[in-house]
Amino acid sequence: MNSRITYSAITERAPIAWPSNARIALWVAPNIEHYEYLPSLVKVRDPWPRTPHPDILGYGQRDYGNRVGVWRFFELMDRFKIKCTVSLSMAVLTMYPEIAQEMAKREWEFMSHGIYNTRYHWNMTEEEERTEIQKAQQMHIDSVGAPFKGWFSPAASNTLNTPDLVAEAGISYICDFYHDDQPTEINVKSGRLLSLPYSMEINDSIAWRRGIEAKEFGMNICDTFDTLYAEGGRVMNIAIHPFIMGQPHRIDYLSKAFDYIFSHPGVWCATGSEIVSHYAKQFPV
Repeated sequence: MNSRITYSAITERAPIAWPSNARIALWVAPNIEHYEYLPSLVKVRDPWPRTPHPDILGYGQRDYGNRVGVWRFFELMDRFKIKCTVSLSMAVLTMYPEIAQEMAKREWEFMSHGIYNTRYHWNMTEEEERTEIQKAQQMHIDSVGAPFKGWFSPAASNTLNTPDLVAEAGISYICDFYHDDQPTEINVKSGRLLSLPYSMEINDSIAWRRGIEAKEFGMNICDTFDTLYAEGGRVMNIAIHPFIMGQPHRIDYLSKAFDYIFSHPGVWCATGSEIVSHYAKQFPV
């Protein structure tokens, strides 16, 4: 048994009742990130596959997301009235004020994805990681006026200390675990921390690396929805990146998938903190 996560068979749990008797809780997570042009040498891996730096190809692909792709996302989410939970590199708030302004206008929730997506937490000491979490939180407070409630380690670079440090900082949910279709308790030294289901399957970054193109990715979204909707009481996450699904040859497949999902009744489209808060009230410790 993993000491962080107590085993629980989904068939043996009390059912989750979503608001208005919804069958499924859906949250959409655009990953709006900053990748450094000349990243510092890190302890585990080089952030860019092509060396010597700069890796113009890798950087340029990702820069497209903040220049073009994210604006397609804004238009698409407006069309479907989706209030997103952004997996956000906190540096975006000051480096790209135009993007920050548009996200704030839509009241999108910000879940911290670290400061830069090229600064990994692997092999950080406990104090180094605590400092990074505090810096990210302060950047959010300076911009938004309140602390963020969700955490997803940059490039999924969580450490053995991450859950304890996140809970210590008063953060209510973490997305570093991909082990369930419902919120689950994470065992921490202090406070309460819930794992909110984040998907590495319905994730355009993973699909892109596997050579799965947008049409098939859109089908995967719909197929996943069909199963979770039929089962009921589940959480579905759609993780997308503006430099991938924001491309002109891909965006329409995302639109068609949303068309399909919202053609069904009983879909609660919520933010990460809304889902976690509802679950925590229904299942207090």
